[in-house]
Amino acid sequence: MSNSSTVPSKAKVGTATPSDTSFKRKRGMFQKDLQHMMYGFGDDPNPLPETVALLEDIAVEYVTDLVHKAQDVATKRGKLLTDDFLHLIRKDIPKRYRCQELLSMNEELKQARKAFEVDEEKLASVD
Repeated sequence: MSNSSTVPSKAKVGTATPSDTSFKRKRGMFQKDLQHMMYGFGDDPNPLPETVALLEDIAVEYVTDLVHKAQDVATKRGKLLTDDFLHLIRKDIPKRYRCQELLSMNEELKQARKAFEVDEEKLASVD
């Protein structure tokens, strides 16, 4: 079996567009979180730093690509919305359901905070 199937992916990862070279990201920003996630999924409690760095690069590249694609979808409207991201992951059912779940929980938290603030204002006005 030839190793030519991995060459295009390496070429794609190594290519840099002008926007990639103008933006320098802070490396190691997510390493602690990724180490904990890796351990939660069965890895060693202290994984190799190279492994964590590689995983971080893959995750950041994925999120960056997703944001760029969402921005391309949103250019017609001129405004980036969460629906643009949901549109991009519409065929990945588990991701879509998880995003919808997180968005609904976020909405519930907003409503709870708002109700709590209203209650605080009522208590302050009573005193």
